[in-house]
Amino acid sequence: MTMTTALAVVGLDSAQATDVALTGGKAAALAGAAAAGVPTLGGVVLTTVFSDEIDAGADIASSPALADAFERAEGATRSLVARSSSVVEDSATSSMAGQFASVIGIDGFDEFVAAVREVLDSRARANASEHPIGVLVQPLIEPRFGGVLFGVDPVSGRSDHLVVSAVDGGPEPLVSGEIDGSRYLLDAGVNTLEFAANDGPKLPRSVLRRLVALSVQVADVFGGPQDVEWAIGQDDQLWLLQSRPVTTLVRGVPSGPIYGPGPVAETFPEPLTELEDDLWVPPLRDGVRHALVLAGAATKAEIAESEIVVIVNGHVAIDLNLAGDAKPKPSILQRINPVPGARRLQGAWRVGRLRSALPRLAENLLDRVDADLEAVPPLGELSSRQLIALIQRGQSVLRAVHAHEILMGMLTNTGGNRLTGASVALRVLSEARQDGLSDAEILTRSPIVLALTSPKICACADLPPDALTPDLGSGTSGGTDNGVLREALRLRARWLQEATARAAFELGERLAAAGVLASVETIRHLRLNTVEALATRREVPRSELQADHVHAFGEPLPARFQLSDLGFPISARRADEFGGGTGAGGGGGSGPVTHDIDDPPPGSVLVTTTLTPGLGPLLPRLSGIIAETGSVLSHLAILARESNVATIVGYAGASDEFVDGAIVHVDGESGNVTHEEVSE
Repeated sequence: MTMTTALAVVGLDSAQATDVALTGGKAAALAGAAAAGVPTLGGVVLTTVFSDEIDAGADIASSPALADAFERAEGATRSLVARSSSVVEDSATSSMAGQFASVIGIDGFDEFVAAVREVLDSRARANASEHPIGVLVQPLIEPRFGGVLFGVDPVSGRSDHLVVSAVDGGPEPLVSGEIDGSRYLLDAGVNTLEFAANDGPKLPRSVLRRLVALSVQVADVFGGPQDVEWAIGQDDQLWLLQSRPVTTLVRGVPSGPIYGPGPVAETFPEPLTELEDDLWVPPLRDGVRHALVLAGAATKAEIAESEIVVIVNGHVAIDLNLAGDAKPKPSILQRINPVPGARRLQGAWRVGRLRSALPRLAENLLDRVDADLEAVPPLGELSSRQLIALIQRGQSVLRAVHAHEILMGMLTNTGGNRLTGASVALRVLSEARQDGLSDAEILTRSPIVLALTSPKICACADLPPDALTPDLGSGTSGGTDNGVLREALRLRARWLQEATARAAFELGERLAAAGVLASVETIRHLRLNTVEALATRREVPRSELQADHVHAFGEPLPARFQLSDLGFPISARRADEFGGGTGAGGGGGSGPVTHDIDDPPPGSVLVTTTLTPGLGPLLPRLSGIIAETGSVLSHLAILARESNVATIVGYAGASDEFVDGAIVHVDGESGNVTHEEVSE
């Protein structure tokens, strides 16, 4: 062997030890922690220089480097531990946890030689033979406690939470999966949010406090949350055994209002692109804001502190508090302070006048919207500037329609209607298909069918492929005039969305034909101000517009969440929430669970994230629906009740809880779901 011992063996207290290329990820991290003052066991490293010059199967017992490492680790007088430290271990992208070997309790030189060989040979097991590896050698301690510390909540990604798992003795049985250990979910104040004893010890609060401090310390040293192995000796000394970056997504610290997609899932069942966001989300946000102010349903401070409607990775959600779905309990001060009540009394007269005038105002608005839409000429006859003006006008009117529709729901009795926009649209579509009309002809003659489609910038909306006539019973006169007006406002909102979508698509076709855009689809992924600038030639086309755009939408949003300081949605649960949902009617129904929203088997129970209009034609096939979000007043919920399909909304975690094929009974009244035994 020709290697120099100086490069083949380095101490953890050496500056050289922090070089990952020389000592590997595990040893380099410990050396860096020790240099920063973190309590770390001493030791030596047989470096990558050593391992690179060792042939597979070669005798290493005569290596001077091996003898030097054994001597410097004081192996003759105490037991040792030999652990892998590959250059591909403990990185920010991959921990390679458990892929390489560690040998615990080494006594004597012969066992040391065998242990080093085992660590070196473990590269083949980890499919990392081509990567250099170091061997970290440290003294064996007999801990009182040992375990793992995760610097963020690995489930939610919350960086203000951390997880501690502990066992009696060293952490090896825990990290190998032999035992579960006790598990703590802690906050930064060392408050225990969750605890599971399992087969591990209950740690004193003083120990938990020191572990939280260790988590903060190593995060400062390495510039981010860490996945840590730790041990507490019989002398109560806390030791860092290993530190590596967490490989879970760090989502930050949640704060602010609780949002949810449920109340807007019917309006926006599909994720939106950038231009669709600019076209339709601001009018909805402004409409909600105006409605809340006029109805006195929220204070100016509450409205100012909330974005009201947010879009996260294309998915739309609304402030559930302002939407009335998560009203907090009043504080003691609010209960004893008469001023807010007096203000409400002063506003009652104004709201009462608004309530009485609202139906007439809604009728007038409907007439104006219909007249405006009817006056729009074929889009091909409009100039690009006129198309931009049409979009701007559509947004302004859409804002008013949203505000009126929301006010109708807040201030008037709109319940009990048999004929919703969606149910009428289903009947119209079914009858038109039976008459042999094409989808384009149906859309031209009966735009009410747009109630069954999601808003999207395209040449023509895609109608559902199946349309069975819903069974609405013998009576169709139930309901209120106010309910009919609200349905009419909802439909006009969808028509306005369609008008602006087609105007935007027409602009996309023109810009693509002029070579400004790579394709007409590119228009969907521009911001409205960019579209306006390009269409009016106030902006020079950029080179990136000539390339096809790939848009990746994020995962569906949780039913209830807060936004973090990093912009991520972090799930939030009510204090009283534990499974279950809200019954939306439809009686009871049993069947096998399916998650197939395109072609569910007949008689199945569909488990889905949201209730969307596109599910309407599928109702005759289903015996039940379980939705993670949604409102009992949504179109789909109403249709499901009318079709006697047992429906539950707001069932948090349903997609994970119910597996395909499981036989369940859905109680649409109580909101309960029970598993049924399968008879032999």
